[in-house]
Amino acid sequence: MADDPLILVPGLTCTRDLFAPQIEALAGARPVTVADHTRDDSLPAIAARLLARAPERFALAGLSMGGYIALEVMRQAPGRVTRLALLDTGARPDTPERREWREGLIRLAQQGRFAEVQAELWPRYVHPDRLDDRDLKATVLRMMADTGPETFVRQQRAIMARPDSRPDLPQIEIPVLVLVGAEDASTPPELAREMAEAIEWASLVVVPDCGHLSTLERPDAVTRALEAWLVAEAA
Repeated sequence: MADDPLILVPGLTCTRDLFAPQIEALAGARPVTVADHTRDDSLPAIAARLLARAPERFALAGLSMGGYIALEVMRQAPGRVTRLALLDTGARPDTPERREWREGLIRLAQQGRFAEVQAELWPRYVHPDRLDDRDLKATVLRMMADTGPETFVRQQRAIMARPDSRPDLPQIEIPVLVLVGAEDASTPPELAREMAEAIEWASLVVVPDCGHLSTLERPDAVTRALEAWLVAEAA
């Protein structure tokens, strides 16, 4: 149903502020909630917590780590999800190099050097032209501070252990939005195209002049894409 409740799942170090523009635009037509992805250190546990609190049937949208969680929800309870949005994310597991990079960030966080983690992540999150955007940076750093180093470690552990979701994609038979910033350095457009090509009922949206945090960088474009997805019928 087009008015099904919508659950949003934020990315690493992010809070509901990641979706603030979309919540404001979409909440009038349906219940909109934001999943808690801060308490568990594995994707199965995060997904189980989400499902325990979710309505019986719901639309699901996740960005980055939120997309990994959304794909885990699809493994655990595919019949409960009426439509799926995968924003700035991918279906592949971490490479050994990526896991090594994450371990380095975990060590910094555990050593009380979370400010260095923030400095490392900020340029990976946004389009290069937005690096000097003070308001955007303040929002991103506030989300990082609100989640904090202990949650950061749990989230990284969950991300590092994620499975290869590519074999699961062809079994998804609901309306799917795959959206990515054209200059997303963290989960580049080729990962979005790979997912969209594997899912029969997927629509691909590439947002120009946009990095990884598309919901904040280009909120109007993302909201329009979500609005179209929320009323799309299965092919």
